[in-house]
Amino acid sequence: MRDITHEADFCVVGGGMAGLSAAIAAARHGARTVLVQDRPVLGGNASSEIRMWICGAHNENNDETGRVDPEGGDNNHETGIIEEILLENQWRNTWPNYSVWDSILYEKARFQGNLVLLLNTYASEVEVAEGAGKGRRIVSVTGRQMTTESRVVVRAKLFSDCTGNGLVGALAGAEFRIGREARAEFGESIAPEVADRHTMGLSCLIEARETDRSQSFIAPSWAYRYDSDREMPQRAHRVEGRQNFWWLEVGGMADTIHDNEELRDELLKIAFGVWDHIKNRGDHGAGNWALDWVGFLPGKRESRRFVGDHILCQGDVEDAGRHFEDIVGYGGWTMDDHFPEGFYRKEAGTIFHPAPSPYGIPYRCLYSRNVDNLFFAGRNISTTHCALSSTRVQATCSTLGQAVGTAAAIAVRNGLSPRGVCLERLAELKQSLMEDDCYLPFNRREINALTRSATLSASRGDPEKLRNGLDRQIGSERNSWDARVGDSVVFDFGAPVQFSGIRLVFDSDLNRTTRNMVSYYTMASQDFAVPPSIVKSFSIEAQGGQAGEAWRKVVDVVDNHQRLVRLPLGLRAARLRFTARETWGAEAVRVFAIDLY
Repeated sequence: MRDITHEADFCVVGGGMAGLSAAIAAARHGARTVLVQDRPVLGGNASSEIRMWICGAHNENNDETGRVDPEGGDNNHETGIIEEILLENQWRNTWPNYSVWDSILYEKARFQGNLVLLLNTYASEVEVAEGAGKGRRIVSVTGRQMTTESRVVVRAKLFSDCTGNGLVGALAGAEFRIGREARAEFGESIAPEVADRHTMGLSCLIEARETDRSQSFIAPSWAYRYDSDREMPQRAHRVEGRQNFWWLEVGGMADTIHDNEELRDELLKIAFGVWDHIKNRGDHGAGNWALDWVGFLPGKRESRRFVGDHILCQGDVEDAGRHFEDIVGYGGWTMDDHFPEGFYRKEAGTIFHPAPSPYGIPYRCLYSRNVDNLFFAGRNISTTHCALSSTRVQATCSTLGQAVGTAAAIAVRNGLSPRGVCLERLAELKQSLMEDDCYLPFNRREINALTRSATLSASRGDPEKLRNGLDRQIGSERNSWDARVGDSVVFDFGAPVQFSGIRLVFDSDLNRTTRNMVSYYTMASQDFAVPPSIVKSFSIEAQGGQAGEAWRKVVDVVDNHQRLVRLPLGLRAARLRFTARETWGAEAVRVFAIDLY
């Protein structure tokens, strides 16, 4: 095998939504980053290989499965890199297809400056150093890229284990937990009385496709046979409705890491047996439906959880009034605690324990307390089993990954450890995240001096909300300049000043229900589209300051489909005017922020 070595500031191992977001964020903030992924595609549980929905914080009036009532809502959906990716998918993947989705995730990493992407590379060796006066540190990670028959070594200043299973951290000697804590340890009412090593299990999802004719199905001889609905109680399995067969789950009573292959075999027997039951054992409305896809790579909910400077527990999740000073992300999914027995438990497969939306997640949960240069993001962060049942969902994991990547870049610039960022640069980290459109509940983004110095006027509505530091509706506070197509807002500085750029935040409808890839394919149209509320085209004009001087157009954007937009300006002017020319369908225009630099 040939040997390849990469020198980097930051190495991320694991290319799920958390690792992908961490790598992108670090690279965008100037850190030389390497992303190591053992699969040919990115996205982890959201990829085409597993196909789990990207779930996150609930909105108001949701039911226990996370569905959103479009008539209500708290605008709690996550923003930042995860929203950027989802909006890109809604714009380009108009007839939702997983190959297009995979290509979008690939593009975000492969063509990002400062970022080296290593796919098909399994990292299995970790070099650790313990020097005088310093704690344990990771020096390098070594992996095998079998597609090129290469041995790949990544040497870096900082590392992040986003592998889910936490192999890199475990090999480095990072403290971790597996299983369920005893109820008394953290005072968790939903925990078992006695600690055990049981976890939530694995699932192999299936997808079906509706056709215009009757479809038969012949089950493989090795599939299980389920003759009666009584053999899968409280598992809805008609093809109509919102269904991705998450309850095809086993493994929580076993070892979800070392028993993975045997568990996959068991899941496939169950999955093909369930489809045989749907098609051939009673009327389940599936006469014209065909089995379209079966996941041969199990999606995993729980394995190792690392120990950081804080262990998030049930009380932290439930206490909506607990405002961590070091908040860098938030959750809002219910404590969705799947039974370890999974499919073999003859009752509902999970209990939805209520959780407020949103609740804060502190930075101290995202780095190791005993390996000095190790971050982590995803389902392996520092939580109890009970808290993990809420934090493990992928939109939450993505925002935490973005926090880790941003923190890593700050650490590199200032020669700090992950803990050092918490001690010395916490305010900078939080401001940087909010500038990148990561919502931090209970916090307000600082507005720069240039933006504050302008006098604002508008053809409609109150433009002062454009600089109140709150970039989404929060409760009944809209926090937006509300206007209509054709309306303008003017920033008047009184005299010419130099501008380097502009930052805008539009309304992407954070209560929208169409965000994720489909879980089955009907004959009806399932078009994806950009949210109608986003401003599609807009212009920025400048006026130099002379009396009677005409406005000159300096920016003209068409087909914008993103919520957060940053544009270079490089000009000198006394006044700037923003005009909303067109939306993607909405009559109203809502703009949450315009910042000038």
